[in-house]
Amino acid sequence: MTATGTRTPRIQANVDLILEAFEALARQDMDACLAVMAEDFRINIAGMPYQKRGKSAWKKNFATIFTGFPDFTPHIEDVVAEGSKVVVRVRFTGTHLGEFLGIQPTGKKLNYLSTEIYEIRDGVVTEEWICSDSMTMMTQIGAVSSARLASMWLAGYRMWFALAAGAIGGVAAGFGAARLLDSP
Repeated sequence: MTATGTRTPRIQANVDLILEAFEALARQDMDACLAVMAEDFRINIAGMPYQKRGKSAWKKNFATIFTGFPDFTPHIEDVVAEGSKVVVRVRFTGTHLGEFLGIQPTGKKLNYLSTEIYEIRDGVVTEEWICSDSMTMMTQIGAVSSARLASMWLAGYRMWFALAAGAIGGVAAGFGAARLLDSP
């Protein structure tokens, strides 16, 4: 949005294009999704070692998702737009009823967030940047255990735990030494 909180007609047209694409995705209308993309559409997914390109790469992702989650549905929670970019925070829901990335169906429910940025040029989407909560997705379908997720989360904080333990130990040792020096 602009500083005044209103969108220019061009920015509103970009937002409308993205909302239209998400409505098509919800209907599983691959052709309508592809119609809003540039021929050399670029896909950037967080954690992927390389950029994917072209509508055929997007079709493959579409097939992978809807094979694994036939009821996969986007629920847009926020839209922010400025210039040629539209940012969407979207919640995806579905049920794991088909094979997904080598994981056999579990029947488990899926509910995760994704933040996505879209670049629009000349009325078509030219590039996307996807930053999905993939760890939550994989935990929900049982590909990663909750215990493993917790240990990974805690591992990220091990330095802080060590510093805190050292500080507490140092303070305790200081109090102990002070008591020894104060005793007759």
